[in-house]
Amino acid sequence: MANPIPYSILDISPIPQGFTAGDALRNSLDVAQHAEKWGYTRYWVAEHHNMTGNASSATAVLVGYLAGGTKTIRVGSGGVMLPNHAPLVIAEQFGTLASIYPGRIDLGLGRAPGTDQMTARALRRDLLGSDDRFPQDVRELQHYFGPILEGQAVKAIPGANTEVPIWILGSSLYGAQLAAHFGLPYAFASHFAPEQLLEAMKIYRELFKPSDKLDKPYSAFVMNVVAADTDEEAQHLFTTLQQNVIRMRRNTRGPLPPPIKDIDDFCEPYEKATASHALQVSAVGSLETVRKTMRHWLDLTGASELVVTGQIFDHQARLKSFEIAAQAAQGL
Repeated sequence: MANPIPYSILDISPIPQGFTAGDALRNSLDVAQHAEKWGYTRYWVAEHHNMTGNASSATAVLVGYLAGGTKTIRVGSGGVMLPNHAPLVIAEQFGTLASIYPGRIDLGLGRAPGTDQMTARALRRDLLGSDDRFPQDVRELQHYFGPILEGQAVKAIPGANTEVPIWILGSSLYGAQLAAHFGLPYAFASHFAPEQLLEAMKIYRELFKPSDKLDKPYSAFVMNVVAADTDEEAQHLFTTLQQNVIRMRRNTRGPLPPPIKDIDDFCEPYEKATASHALQVSAVGSLETVRKTMRHWLDLTGASELVVTGQIFDHQARLKSFEIAAQAAQGL
């Protein structure tokens, strides 16, 4: 019997301490190849810049690498940060990918730059009003992916007629409203910004307008998953992600750190509390613990699909975590 809840992966190609970006990218391909065997629906990579712990900055290039190394799993962006790019460039990039790998490419779009302001300027886009152009840029992309119209002066070649599926991503109510208005699927970044998750999902469902792309709401949310044979082992592995979040708040980012014995030795109580709040949409533990947590958040959100992400220092432990996550999702 087919699994009723599709489950997918969001990856940022984390670079562990002592390893290179090349190692991280090859690890991502290895995860994607295993994910295909484990029944994951899609494998998305997220655009970030100027972060020494992430290797997923050239998103379209990485999507091509992952699609070329797999056979059936959908591959895409979660997401491309549209203010950093001209819509025509993204249409050509993802149109090229869709032409090479038909029926397997997704394009998730975000409104934030995915970096600091200085780096955003270095990406050579005019920042003035760029956020305000997001709805127009989404429409422009849809236009490029559609049929070429009579008299159309600017065309995406490749891109035209590919109808690459577009998702709207967000961590606030804005994206939910836009996705609902445009009749597009919506994914919420609750793995690091959980505050408005439930309200955003509710607004998306209530305001949704059917479109030629989607006849009813289709939503997903992202959950951190750190799974292992025991709850205790998973909690130990989870200290890597806790350290990462705390270091971001301290503005001392770096490569992905190894797990530590006691997170309380690393931070002040208020820092731990802040990290716990940011990471509240997380499933940490054994198979049964992870399954219960997944079920809890699926019931709360009413989401159509579950997207899991996991920053774990050791690659083999990361693989095992995603395997357990797949087993948990299959049992929902």
